[in-house]
Amino acid sequence: MFVVNTENVPGYDTVEIKGLVQGNTVRAKHAGRDIAAGLKNLVGGELKGYTELLTEARRQSVQRMIGQAQQLGANAIVNVRFSTSAVTSGAAELYVYGTAVLLHPQSQNAPPPPAQTVQAPTPDPGVQQ
Repeated sequence: MFVVNTENVPGYDTVEIKGLVQGNTVRAKHAGRDIAAGLKNLVGGELKGYTELLTEARRQSVQRMIGQAQQLGANAIVNVRFSTSAVTSGAAELYVYGTAVLLHPQSQNAPPPPAQTVQAPTPDPGVQQ
């Protein structure tokens, strides 16, 4: 599965547009992370607990989006975009969306896949499809 933020993939033709696909997750802050973040704010530096939280949220959202694309029979998602929003005090949503498409190589000598590819996800048992 190609996952790119461009309109097309070099060396491939878009032969069918499958539709909009999306994935999201809502995450709440952790009291322990808040205490550590408060202390870190005094001295400066990376808030690693929050970095890990956002990294996991992005991974999960992308996996959910890829799952939708696979259900549509797509082999790529183009024009991928991320968005975040506050849901309530202490909780935020990470949302990712793109266009699921079917790509075919332009020739036998098509270039290798883009550097950024994502493996097919395993289903998330906690989410109803």
